[in-house]
Amino acid sequence: MMGPSHALSGSAAWLAGSWALDQFANVSQSPLEVAVGTAICAGGALLPDLDLSGKVTKNQGGATVARTFGVASLFVAEVVEKFSLGVYTATKLSRDPRRNNGHRTFTHTIPFCLLIGWGTTTLASKYGEWAVVGIVFFMAGLALRGLFDKWAERAGWVIVTLASALIAWFTAANLDGNRGYPLLGMAVGVGCFVHILGDMITKNGVPILWPIPIKRRMWMMIGIPNKMAVKVGGKVEVVILRTVFTAISLLSIAGLFIPSLLEKLNLDVWASK
Repeated sequence: MMGPSHALSGSAAWLAGSWALDQFANVSQSPLEVAVGTAICAGGALLPDLDLSGKVTKNQGGATVARTFGVASLFVAEVVEKFSLGVYTATKLSRDPRRNNGHRTFTHTIPFCLLIGWGTTTLASKYGEWAVVGIVFFMAGLALRGLFDKWAERAGWVIVTLASALIAWFTAANLDGNRGYPLLGMAVGVGCFVHILGDMITKNGVPILWPIPIKRRMWMMIGIPNKMAVKVGGKVEVVILRTVFTAISLLSIAGLFIPSLLEKLNLDVWASK
């Protein structure tokens, strides 16, 4: 799927999950915690495509996520792509084809989701506020690039970077750190996993079962048949799926906050009598 669809799916997943936890597990979050978690999950839903690099010296090409911070993020994407290709080459079996790029390899696996989620939580817990600021800055930039793709293209990477810095500063100033650290890692990991699920319904699938060997292949691509696959950038993705993701997000927001708002208004009415 395209970047905006991935980002929307991450937002929908986090908001729906937050509503479910609130309803069935009595796990409540403040509006700011929900907003930060949603932004980070949306950014995480773009993160696996850092394995699709572009032209670093010309600041061109690459996936949506790779263009977030200009040349800097394109360089990171180049490193991630080469690392992913190295993992593929080092672990492939006899029936795995040769590859000259690392797209849809290591970063599109469950171990990557778990590793990036664990790493995010560990980093934030060990180094505290400054690590949280850095994580929120980076992930908020990815979220802005995905959710507001056309605006980000027009504004350019400098404006996106400044907006990300503002979000990180506001979050650091207002978010309860004791509750925010575990949620950061969970949001990133969930976003990455949602990305993988999204790519499974497009052509060619993803190696979600790596490193389990199947029929002398370590990198078996798993997904729906190509004849049934969603066309990247097609009407099903752009119109139907994005509408569904948006509807889930809005309904989840309503479910999370309208009951408490009505309760507060009702209490205010009784207090005034």
